[in-house]
Amino acid sequence: MNRTKGDEEEYWNSSKFKAFTFDDEDDELSQLKESKRAVNSLRDFVDDEDDDDLERVSWSGEPVGSISWSIKETAGNSGSSQEGREQLKSRNSFSTYTQLPKPTSTYSLSSFFRGKEHWLKGQRVLVFSFQKTTQAIIFIYSGRKRLLDYSNDWSPSDTVRRLRKGKVCSLERFRSLQDKLQLLEEAVSMHDGNVITAVLIFLKRTLSKEILFRELEVRQVALRHLIHFLKEIGDQKLLLDLFRFLDRTEELALSHYREHLNIQDPEKRKEFLKTCVGLPFSAEDSAHIQDHYTLLERQIIIEANDRHLESAGQTEIFRKHPRKASILNMPLVTTLFYSCFYHYTEAEGTFSSPVNLKKTFKIPDKQYVLTALAARAKLRAWHDVDALFTTKNWLGYTKKRAPIGFHRVVEILHKNSAPVQILQEYVNLVEDVDTKLNLATKFKCHDVVIDTCRDLKDRQQLLAYRSKVDKGSAEEEKIDAILNSSQIRWKN
Repeated sequence: MNRTKGDEEEYWNSSKFKAFTFDDEDDELSQLKESKRAVNSLRDFVDDEDDDDLERVSWSGEPVGSISWSIKETAGNSGSSQEGREQLKSRNSFSTYTQLPKPTSTYSLSSFFRGKEHWLKGQRVLVFSFQKTTQAIIFIYSGRKRLLDYSNDWSPSDTVRRLRKGKVCSLERFRSLQDKLQLLEEAVSMHDGNVITAVLIFLKRTLSKEILFRELEVRQVALRHLIHFLKEIGDQKLLLDLFRFLDRTEELALSHYREHLNIQDPEKRKEFLKTCVGLPFSAEDSAHIQDHYTLLERQIIIEANDRHLESAGQTEIFRKHPRKASILNMPLVTTLFYSCFYHYTEAEGTFSSPVNLKKTFKIPDKQYVLTALAARAKLRAWHDVDALFTTKNWLGYTKKRAPIGFHRVVEILHKNSAPVQILQEYVNLVEDVDTKLNLATKFKCHDVVIDTCRDLKDRQQLLAYRSKVDKGSAEEEKIDAILNSSQIRWKN
C-alpha cells in the first residue's frame, strides 16, 4: 500500500514502535512531542468528566480563553516553534523531519516542569516533575476518585476509619465544637488507642484548656488516654492544670512530686522535696516523701564530709578503698551499705552511723543484717561478722542468731571468699540436716560432712564421701578411724 511521506511519518510516530534514527530517543524534542500528544489524547477523557462542575484552567491557574491566557499561550508556542526549528537544523543530515504542526492543545506545559501549585475543582493540587512526563499527566488526570482522596469532604466516621487504616487525613475541616466532639465520639467508639490519641492531640491544639477539660470530664475513656499521653510526653504543666480542674488532689500532688526527677542539683532538689512534704498525699505516701527529703538531706552532709576526708588522705579506709561514686540521690539500701562499709564503727549520734540510719528510717532487722553482712564480708572484717550474729540473753549467755537464716550467711561468706574455718562454723549452725550436708559438700567443709555422718550413724554415706577426699589426707584418716571404731552402732 502506497503512503505519502507525511502519512508514513504519522504512522511511525503514532505506533508503539519507532523508526530508526541516529538521534538519541530520549532527547528533549522527542519528550516534548510525546508529552503534547499524550495531553491531546487525554482531552476527551477529561471532557467526559462532569464538565458542568469543572472549570477549565491552564497550568498557570488562569481560565482558558482569557486575554492573559491567550497572550501567554501564543508566546509559549512561538518560542517552542522557533526552538524546534533551530534544533532541526543542527540534526544529522541522514535524519530528516518534517516541521511539526502546531498542536491544538488548550493546556500549557510551561509551568508543569516547575512543580507549582494549581487549583482544580476548587482544590489545590501540587504538580511534580517526573522523569516520564506521561506518568505525571496521568497522575493529575486519573479522574475524580484520585482527587477525592486528597479532599476534606470526609464525615467524622469516614475520617476515623481512614485514620485507623493509617491513611493521610486532615482534621482541619472540623472547626466547630460539635464537629470536633463528634469526631472524638467516633474515635472512642472505634476502640483504637492510636486514633483516640491522634484526635486528642488535635483537640488539645485547637481548643482552649477550659473547654477541653470540661468536655473530657464526662468522657472518661478519652480522659484516661489524655492523662496517659501527657505523662508520656512529660507535659507536667498541662497535667497539673487538668488534675486541678478535676479536683484530684492526690494525683495532683504525685504529679508535682515527679518533677523532682528533672532537678539535677542536690540542694535545689532538696528544697523542692521540702515543698512536697505538705502536699495532700495519702498517709503512706506522705511518710515516703518525708523519708525521701530526710535521706537526701543526710546524703548531702555525708557526701561533703567524706569528700573532705578522702581529699585529705588521712583516713585509712578511704586510702585502701577509694570511693567509686557519689552517695547523692542513691536509694536507702545503697546508702546503708555505704555507711556500713565506710562508717561502721561510728557512734549512733552521727548522721553517717549505720545504727542511726536503721533507727531513723525504721529499717527491718533482716534488711539491716543482710546489708551489713555484705559490707563487712567484702572488707573481710570477720570479727564484725561474728559480732553481728552474737547475742546475749538476760543471764549473760551468748548465742548465735541470724534473722536471715544461716544458710544465706554461708552463701554470702563464700561469695566473699571467706576461709574454710569461718564457713564451717556457720555451716554447723544450719539447723536442717539435709541443707547442712548439701552446703558442706558444696563448699568442701569436710569436717562438717564427716561429723554429721557420724552423728547420723550412716556408714554407707561416710564410705561414699571417703572416695571424694584426697588419699592420705587428714580427712581420710579421720574417716577410717570412725569406720573402725567399735563404739558406734551403724544403721547400715
